Amino acid sequence: MNNRLAKFKDLIPSTLPFVEGKLEGHKERKNYSIVGPGVAEDSKQFVKIAMPHSFNLGAVSALPKNGSGLHSHTTAEVFIIFSGEWRFYWGAEGRDETILSAGDIISMPTNMFRGFENSGNKEGLIFVVLGGDDPGIITWVPSVLEKAKETGMALLNDNSLIDLSKNEIPKDKSLLEPISSEEIKKFDNYKLNELEKFICKFSDRINFENKINENFNIVQILGQSFQDKKFNPVINHNTGFNLSILKAKKGKLENLKFLKPTIMFSQKGSWQIKIEDFIMELNSKDTISIPINSKVTIEINEQDESLLNCVTQI
Repeated sequence: MNNRLAKFKDLIPSTLPFVEGKLEGHKERKNYSIVGPGVAEDSKQFVKIAMPHSFNLGAVSALPKNGSGLHSHTTAEVFIIFSGEWRFYWGAEGRDETILSAGDIISMPTNMFRGFENSGNKEGLIFVVLGGDDPGIITWVPSVLEKAKETGMALLNDNSLIDLSKNEIPKDKSLLEPISSEEIKKFDNYKLNELEKFICKFSDRINFENKINENFNIVQILGQSFQDKKFNPVINHNTGFNLSILKAKKGKLENLKFLKPTIMFSQKGSWQIKIEDFIMELNSKDTISIPINSKVTIEINEQDESLLNCVTQI
């Protein structure tokens, strides 16, 4: 069962996960691959839970004024703000933006350039769920690749990362060419009022809470299912997975059984998770992968409301 448990304190981050990792505004960040490899371009990125789940879970921490450059994905990318204040911006020139804080969630549309930075005054942390076992490659706006090359960093035509200050380009490979202005026009853009339907503010969650039992409430962020129960999601966006948030101070949920790949990670509180005869503590930022068809009990005993995120394949 230990190969399904990811204690955040035991994770090994990459400090140069992407091509823009040496640039000002991007170099003071750490990238964590918790479930699956994610989209990190660092071939040495440590992956804690490698077994396929049909989605990936990662995390990013960054100092103020640091984050990711403008890029796009071909699969879902859902950000869950754990701590700090973050500016998300989008479009080929990054002109539109919104500020999100702890507890807020944004599900980014595919085929759209997006970036983010820590806009607060201390280190912040976000968790990221990516769709698919293979979430594909990143497409960068040309200016990111051009500026990165000035620091010695580049991508090869197989999208692998190379430090040109230390390595020569292999004979059977070449540098990846930036996309053209015509290709950029094929990407979507959204005004803030159009993107707001993909955002769930922490302060709005109470309007979507449903009771599971006398002690547990649930907010269905994405998808419609938790176990055999159906709920209206806060965000109507086809990502390929359900995202449910359990909320409780004290109590149990017993005799749970998940028929598809499922993970749980604690946003707040220390949760006791029993899987068959295996009992473990899931503290804030820790993750567990639930074996299919296993009997599961979730228990919490805290003074304050605690939050447990649950992601399940649809």
